[in-house]
Amino acid sequence: MTDEPLLLREETDGVVRLTLNRPAAFNSLSRALLDALHEALDDIAASPTARVVVLAGNGKAFCAGHDLKEMGDERTAPAIQALFAHCSAMMLKLQALPQPVIAEVDGIATAAGCQLVAACDLAICTDQSRFATSGIKYGLFCSTPMVALARNIPQKAAMEMLLTGDFIDAAEAHRLGLVNRVVAKDALAEAVAALVARLVDKPKQALALGKRAFYRQQSMPVAEAYGFTTDVIVENAIGDDFAEGLAAFVEKRRPLWPS
Repeated sequence: MTDEPLLLREETDGVVRLTLNRPAAFNSLSRALLDALHEALDDIAASPTARVVVLAGNGKAFCAGHDLKEMGDERTAPAIQALFAHCSAMMLKLQALPQPVIAEVDGIATAAGCQLVAACDLAICTDQSRFATSGIKYGLFCSTPMVALARNIPQKAAMEMLLTGDFIDAAEAHRLGLVNRVVAKDALAEAVAALVARLVDKPKQALALGKRAFYRQQSMPVAEAYGFTTDVIVENAIGDDFAEGLAAFVEKRRPLWPS
């Protein structure tokens, strides 16, 4: 046993870095790691200083999904129900966070690990990364990972991944839209930092409002979505962020966003 925390957290200048820290188990999502993620996300959601979240994995994998050994130790309907409900709630918390979340992926992201990438708002991976919803190869169709995956990539591509369990490489993940960009391994930190920099100079409240609206409108019929987002943009337009943005535009200066 080790006393090393399952989830590492550091915050610098408003950027919160969460690192899955079960490298010997390929950062699989044990119940304890899910607990740690829930606690961290709740804390970040309430933080007055957090601006952007970066989610990474320690070791050779980003995340290999659920801990199958742990699942096998208690394979009863109530236990499995509780486990997957707990994981689904964590994925929903990622989307509910007011801060943008970037997946920093190096290595494999399989099953719920692939779901984790899809649940993040943005993703950058190395050219050595690979992605799969591989549960079918072990007799367990990736039903819950399917929810996030099918909202990231085209239907036929999602079905092929889910039905075969086969890996796709980084280039294909980028082509399908699962990740925003692919970089060399030694360029990953720099690429993530550059994306973070493009987010932290944006108004905090407008980003939170926009992220929340993006996910809510996805499930609405088009006319309803336009009605909802009209209300959102009105709220935004009469708020402090746009007031400062307009002033900066007129005065030809960089905006000084409200904290």
